[in-house]
Amino acid sequence: MDAIAILTGGGPAPGMNTVVGSVAKTFLKQGYRVIGLHGGYSGLFNPSPKTTDIDFLLADDIFNRGGSFLTMSRFKPTDKNFEEDFNLDFFVKNNIKLLVTVGGDDTASTANRIAKFLEAKKYPIANIHVPKTIDNDLPLPAGSPTFGYQSAKDMGSIIARTVYMDARTSANWFVVAAMGRSAGHLAFGIGTACHYPMIVIPEMFNKTTITVEKIVNLVVSSILKRKVMGIDYGAAIISEGVFHSLSDEEIKKSGIHFSYDDHGHPELGKVSKAHIFNEMLEKKLKELGLKVKSRPVEIGYEVRCQTPVAYDLVYCSLLGMGVYKLFSEGKTGCMVYADPAGQISPLYLKDLQDPETGKIPPRLVDINSDKFTQVINNLLNYITPDDYAAAQKYVANPADYDFRKILNW
Repeated sequence: MDAIAILTGGGPAPGMNTVVGSVAKTFLKQGYRVIGLHGGYSGLFNPSPKTTDIDFLLADDIFNRGGSFLTMSRFKPTDKNFEEDFNLDFFVKNNIKLLVTVGGDDTASTANRIAKFLEAKKYPIANIHVPKTIDNDLPLPAGSPTFGYQSAKDMGSIIARTVYMDARTSANWFVVAAMGRSAGHLAFGIGTACHYPMIVIPEMFNKTTITVEKIVNLVVSSILKRKVMGIDYGAAIISEGVFHSLSDEEIKKSGIHFSYDDHGHPELGKVSKAHIFNEMLEKKLKELGLKVKSRPVEIGYEVRCQTPVAYDLVYCSLLGMGVYKLFSEGKTGCMVYADPAGQISPLYLKDLQDPETGKIPPRLVDINSDKFTQVINNLLNYITPDDYAAAQKYVANPADYDFRKILNW
């Protein structure tokens, strides 16, 4: 019997089980055996990989759950792993015709390496990738979200609006940090949904260098503006990408000590950005003599394994079924893409990657869009020149906390 293998790599995102379950149901209907591979790519470089045959009942049991039934890992094989450890027998003995990978850009790149390796070994198989990330930073066409983003944003907004209610109830401030390694989509989406008076994302610093002082001053700007408005509570949400963009010198100033993962990315998940930033803000408020209480809240791992919302359940089901459509058309070495109208097509890494570096550039928040400018102009609260006179009641130099001056806009 012909078989397919499916694995999940990288970090979790809501909808992973939906993809796996939908792939399984579709291929089972066509008479294929579906082998789920645990441990991401590590299983393919192991003489005894842990696998589970996925039948209809298992697929039907997991498709609407959060997390991933197939355990994940960030294992990234080296050239030496390919030379010495690759388990070719797994593909040959199980008569595998397709490798389906679910993950981010690192997972997709490794899938391509495996396909080329198998082709060189005279055992060509198809490989189709399903792109996921709650960061929404893969450059999919037509502004299509990456799967998992909508669900993560939904759960993040539930947490963030509860925090905002606490701020109003307790007459204090909260500093909220949200995931987003390179781009501020999640923080911007949550902050907009909850009408936060200050949102700080890396894309905002397009005309100035990101520094700890500027990040702190943006939040102080919002606190001052609200005081001028007679409001003594609020919340600021900051994308972790802001920290990722700090220079080594600025990181030292912030007191953050990073370790790095196998792909060379700072392991931001090991430190609470909200806690560190809140300490920096409290220090600044004390220097200014402003009696404001602030509390840190981290929105991170809480949203990665949440139950998918209806949007992702439909979207991920379509992507899973789309894998078979592309496979039946003879497509390989591509990602499955569903446009906003629901049309399935292949998306090739070479069409997304930088021609010089070979890397896929992250999709950033478009700060020139109406969506962004309307939020900045109408929802956020911050100091402008019109507030200088009133703000002098609280600080001697209000211009230092002018939102647009801080950003050099």
